[in-house]
Amino acid sequence: MPVTESSSRKLRTGLASAAVCAATALTFSSAAPAQADEGPKLREGGVAQALWNYVSSPGAVPGANDWSCKPSAAHPEPVVLLPGTFFNFGANFVKTAPRLKNAGYCVYAMNYGFTSSSLGRAGGLGPNRESAAQLDAFVDKVLASTGTKKVNIIGHSLGGNVPMWWMKKMDGARKVDKYVGWAPSSHGSNLDGIVDLGAKLNLMGFVNHLADVGRFPGVVEQASTSDYIREMWADGDTVPDGPRYTVVMTKYDAVVTPYATQALKGKDVDNVVLQDKCPTDRAGHMGLFNDDPTLQITMNALAGGPADFKPVCRGFGLQLL
Repeated sequence: MPVTESSSRKLRTGLASAAVCAATALTFSSAAPAQADEGPKLREGGVAQALWNYVSSPGAVPGANDWSCKPSAAHPEPVVLLPGTFFNFGANFVKTAPRLKNAGYCVYAMNYGFTSSSLGRAGGLGPNRESAAQLDAFVDKVLASTGTKKVNIIGHSLGGNVPMWWMKKMDGARKVDKYVGWAPSSHGSNLDGIVDLGAKLNLMGFVNHLADVGRFPGVVEQASTSDYIREMWADGDTVPDGPRYTVVMTKYDAVVTPYATQALKGKDVDNVVLQDKCPTDRAGHMGLFNDDPTLQITMNALAGGPADFKPVCRGFGLQLL
């Protein structure tokens, strides 16, 4: 078709308009503040990386503690990660922190309960009430840095217990939007009956004294018979209203036992038995840290997804404890 002067003028006008729009878009995109989901994608770590980090990087993991991060509209609350007893966040969250960061979350992690027996690596040994106070201070720091009013919590084992004390006894629930506990020891553990037997034989007093001398009271406070556990639930067996709670349990847990005691009661509580979603997943207590279905369930919970969410059953965690 021949090009007329009129059509040529329309073409030039259209190209000019497109150029203006492109320039305007470029200007606004370059002027916009950096969001959590910008930057190169981080590689998720596995067991080997966790072992390496335990020794060499207990206080750092890719994706966590970028204090310049500002939450996006898609992910308005920052996420705080809490490792389990004897662990540190450098090891515990080698898979989780990168995935959350890659998904666009502002991610923060803390070690707590360090004592002289921790050797700078084994957390959760100090008194759990003191660990809860450390969590409170850390959350306030995160809120101040991000300009938000609430955080999301992901805790493994004792990392799910300490925030429960904080939420129930220290008014921390008003600062939490979503809580996800991986095999949390919130109701303590009988260690397959060992704690119950020790209580019947009046041996727990000796064990508690040994824990104080050895600088690991936070460990024995997780016994189901401890004063700490009794006091936590003395005002009722339900969780505080406000946050949305998700608990992931595994039938193969040999640490926080019986595993069903990990379940919570209250409004907006979703207790998930991992094998109800993936029957062939034999991840143990420790194995939840690198269990992909557990992480999928966690991401769904943070996104406010459905309670009947079905993860893809692959990438199972360690069959350990």
